Amino acid sequence: MISRTLKPLVTRLITPVARFALRIGITPNAVTWVGALGVVISALYFYPRGEFFLGTAVIFIFALSDLFDGTMARVSQTGASTWGGFLDSTIDRITDSAILVGITIYLISQDDVLSYVVLASLVTGMLVPYIRAKAESYQIACNGGIAERTERLMISMSAIALDGLGVPYILTFGMWLLAILGIVTVMQRMLIVKRALK
Repeated sequence: MISRTLKPLVTRLITPVARFALRIGITPNAVTWVGALGVVISALYFYPRGEFFLGTAVIFIFALSDLFDGTMARVSQTGASTWGGFLDSTIDRITDSAILVGITIYLISQDDVLSYVVLASLVTGMLVPYIRAKAESYQIACNGGIAERTERLMISMSAIALDGLGVPYILTFGMWLLAILGIVTVMQRMLIVKRALK
């Protein structure tokens, strides 16, 4: 939803920077790896310590790599590669999981039952892209649903950052919303596949 609306605008804004990075010898895959390592290390360092706002700010900076690597691949002379697309998709699963794992570790250390809700979000976050990939193996387009990756990432990061600023109940609200939207999206994609196979 949001990603399809904003992606063209964001791509136009970052394309000049992507072209410059290519000119100085930076590769899309290098950007992917640096961004991924930054997100994973930051999430697993800051979040278990309860440093939610600072952690989110650092993660946001590294997460910008996800915008640049795809754009760099598209505007490069060789174009996007199959390996690059596979790497980017795999790394997305790792970074998204690291964010929720970091929060889960903190919640468990606080004996907070919200950890179960975050774990549910983690599972649905893995199922949504899996269903799409499995559907595509049957030649079924399955990229719909109320909350795709961009929406889920915005909800989780916003809730975590605002909790770090002291906004009451925002983490609970955000994680419940994330879990519910994840479940709905999984069900929507399963229905898409079911209808296509009839």
